[in-house]
Amino acid sequence: MKENINQMFKDWNETLIWSCLQGIMGEIHTNLAEDAAMAILGDFAFFAGNPSEELVRRKPKECRQDFIIMVPQNEAWGELIEKCYRDRAKKVIRYAIKKEQNIFDIVKLEQAVSKLPDGYDLRMIGEAEYNMCRNNDWANDLVSQYKGYEIYKDLGLGVVVLKDGELVAGASSYSTYSEGIEIEIDTREGHRRKGLAYACGAKLILECIKKGLYPSWDAQNTWSVALAEKLGYHFSHKYTAYEIMGY
Repeated sequence: MKENINQMFKDWNETLIWSCLQGIMGEIHTNLAEDAAMAILGDFAFFAGNPSEELVRRKPKECRQDFIIMVPQNEAWGELIEKCYRDRAKKVIRYAIKKEQNIFDIVKLEQAVSKLPDGYDLRMIGEAEYNMCRNNDWANDLVSQYKGYEIYKDLGLGVVVLKDGELVAGASSYSTYSEGIEIEIDTREGHRRKGLAYACGAKLILECIKKGLYPSWDAQNTWSVALAEKLGYHFSHKYTAYEIMGY
């Protein structure tokens, strides 16, 4: 069955799926017929194989949130998601970023880190910073897929920016796969448009390069695409997803 699941997802260049397939994070679910599969990690669920209403309507017991982003493999899956969730399914466009090795300008990234505005302190995420992220709703996604600091310490990687001892921005691994991480970046309202996300992103990419990890990026909006391109990434393509409320 594992071979069948790998085959269903084989052309999907998505690290959250790889995390599930590798057994590092997330879960894989199949339908009774075993001709469809769902890879689910955090706020994301990816559907592959033959469209299955059984899977689209399934909510694993580990998923306690009432919101999820469903990503269909094709239009048939998308139509099924719309049918099952109707007005609770908001169709959105997301932006895939190319996964390319050895494209980053190290000097430019180091300069980005050095240009952090005065009064702001950038540091790696240790236990204290992990707890800060967990205790701030806006920053929770920086560490939320790692259920404790020891797990984050083993699998995660991230940086934060502090202002007068308070957390104001961060870039961290949303998830981990064997060859790298999926990046999450957040900035607290009131501290945006100051280059904090750019500095955090640059520092995290540099740390990934040092450790031989790939810093994968997926963009929710065009602002995220622009930031990714500023850091050295290249846009790949748009794709359809569904934001489900009341999951």
